[in-house]
Amino acid sequence: MNRFEFKIRKELRAKRNINYLILSVDALTPSLTGIGRYTWELASRLPLCVDIGSLNFYQQSRRIKNPSDLLDQEWKPSRRSWLQKKEPAWFRDLRLKLLCRGTLFHSPNYFLPSFADIGIATIHDLSVFKFPETHPAERIKQFEKHFQATLQIADHLITDTEAIRQEVINTFSWPDEKITAVHLGSSRHFKPQKLQQTFEILARYGLSHGGYTLCVSTIEPRKNIDRLLAAYNRLPKDLLRRFPLVLVGSIGWESDEIHQQIERCCAEGWLKYYGFVTEGDLEVLYAGAWLFVYPSRYEGFGLPVLEAMASGIPVITSHDPALVELASGAARHCEGDDEDALRCAIGESLADIEWRENAIVEGLKVAGLFSWERCIKETVQVYRKVVGC
Repeated sequence: MNRFEFKIRKELRAKRNINYLILSVDALTPSLTGIGRYTWELASRLPLCVDIGSLNFYQQSRRIKNPSDLLDQEWKPSRRSWLQKKEPAWFRDLRLKLLCRGTLFHSPNYFLPSFADIGIATIHDLSVFKFPETHPAERIKQFEKHFQATLQIADHLITDTEAIRQEVINTFSWPDEKITAVHLGSSRHFKPQKLQQTFEILARYGLSHGGYTLCVSTIEPRKNIDRLLAAYNRLPKDLLRRFPLVLVGSIGWESDEIHQQIERCCAEGWLKYYGFVTEGDLEVLYAGAWLFVYPSRYEGFGLPVLEAMASGIPVITSHDPALVELASGAARHCEGDDEDALRCAIGESLADIEWRENAIVEGLKVAGLFSWERCIKETVQVYRKVVGC
């Protein structure tokens, strides 16, 4: 083969499509959390990619025509989907195995099904292995039963950060050429907003622009919410009055004691807890905050940190490697498990105007590097690598 023929073949190869792709949408539920958000961005953006020929969506072995249906509280599966779910296991597995033959299957939520022929799994973090005490027993059993099987059949893995990529390589002796870090993104709706833009929604929550500290997090042990509340309560009274703490997030596992603590703090008047809020309201809650605090013990990425920086809000977060990688020097880091360190960092950040102004500028620069468009583009590059086109 001469150099000209080689060049032509290379160009034709580069133009080949990913002919068949199946995306698992098991993580899509009406109240989107981090993995659900990631799955939704893939499900809504991949159909727009010219590199992909045929794209199908599956949830728990049944085909989903419109992934957006899964975000509707009132949606019910069709009779055909219901009948598929009632199929004998052997018949369902055979049908899906035939369907997946020669097809790329991407699971955005850790686990690949046994029938996946060409499989890619996204591993968001290894918290089940590093901090098993922060997970329910059912979740640990799920990993014990299915995770090693996923590693055995996976052709490639994706992680949200380089920090988690290295953890997977070191923990499971995974080949470094078969795992790629692809950073997540944030919606363009998370952006700085002025008082006039936030006034109406903040008034509905009893808040004023620039008059509170915000934390957005699922309420569960790994997030260190109990440490945050204890540390915040020890701030000077004038700071507590001027900057009450606003906590937003769904109820997670093993959170009964934390919720009792939340109730006491709310009764004292310096904490406001709103649970899950709509994305439209969340964008305003970010933009109206004076400070954002995220003391999580361990993360795979940390979407709330990125959303806060994109909203023009200075950030305090822990020394967790993934969060340090994400913040890229734009946040103030402290030990999330250390109440004294957390209290000092919050107190200094509330009062230090020079640091605040610099953190806003640097945070916006860092946030500008992350987008869902980039995430999808780099994910499709992984697809192409795996199928050899």
